[in-house]
Amino acid sequence: MTQIRGTYRRVALVAAFSLLSAAPGRAQQAGDAITKLEDRAQHAVKRGLEFLKSTQNEDGSWTEKVGRKVHMEYRGERAKHVGVTALACMAFLANGSLPESGEYAEQIEKGLDFVLDCVQVNGFVSANETRMYSHAFATLFLAEVYGMTRMERVRDKLKRAIDLIVQAQNSEGGWRYLPGSEEADMSITVCQVMALRAARNAGIHVPKHTIDEAIKYVKSSYDHRTGGFHYQLPTGPDGRRQPVRVTFPLTAAGVTALYGAGEYGGKYIEDGLEYMRQTMPGRSDASGNFDYYYGMYYATQAAFQRGGGYWNLWQAELWDDLLYLQNKAGGYWEDLVGKNYATAMACIILQIPYQYLPIFER
Repeated sequence: MTQIRGTYRRVALVAAFSLLSAAPGRAQQAGDAITKLEDRAQHAVKRGLEFLKSTQNEDGSWTEKVGRKVHMEYRGERAKHVGVTALACMAFLANGSLPESGEYAEQIEKGLDFVLDCVQVNGFVSANETRMYSHAFATLFLAEVYGMTRMERVRDKLKRAIDLIVQAQNSEGGWRYLPGSEEADMSITVCQVMALRAARNAGIHVPKHTIDEAIKYVKSSYDHRTGGFHYQLPTGPDGRRQPVRVTFPLTAAGVTALYGAGEYGGKYIEDGLEYMRQTMPGRSDASGNFDYYYGMYYATQAAFQRGGGYWNLWQAELWDDLLYLQNKAGGYWEDLVGKNYATAMACIILQIPYQYLPIFER
């Protein structure tokens, strides 16, 4: 199993997970810790949502860096960002608001208008050259809105966005940065899978073959040595196995995709959860890390689906880290992409147990 990283406190968490089956009281201790964190977490979310409310543009969008990861940097230019707009609106949805009701109804309504305006004729949801990551998050947002409101003005564009995902699936069974790519990677693929799942749950037709091929891709990315998941299929042009990185965010995404496909056990999930346990980043890993909030977004969904003592211990640790990482003066979180993105992600993560969003329901 992969080498344990992080601080002494992270090592203690690993030990707690290992002892859980022999000492059920550890789960109760974690539950007590969560109870004590609950008020602080709710207050943190409120401050985060108020920050997002204050940074929304007049046209309903949020501005953030539009770019891509290059080595350990995130390069791009700040512009109106459809993917971050969708995530910010999902943070408000996760708090119990809807486009026509709730404390943040106005913010969601304006954000929804912006996202709908970004749906192109072919179904691609893009603005300022955003790519398939943003398309997936925007489609997921539209699917959640439609599933909870049945707004007719959302249905047609949601169907177009889903059709684009279906048509863009390549021969590997996955997706890459742009429609039509011959390659795929785990990170982008799982984003599309979650959007497809949300749409299917909302009553939008999604071909079974599309889901089956995507899950086949996810399972093909499994690494037998570590129990984690690869970034891309570990096969080179000559057909030989090639070394491809296995990471915490990719594994969390893979496990979440399998849960979303209706699988709740087996070696892929069990080994993936174990890999996550062993490699969970600490708060010191968040600074200057492009993948921290993305990884925790999927890892928290996977841990929540697992439930029980695994979830109790996970939540007790992660909540403490997220509360520590929030800017005390401004109420925001920040990473290499920017404040709006990290704040939206952190607020969503902290609200997953509320299950206001259908995609997070157990």
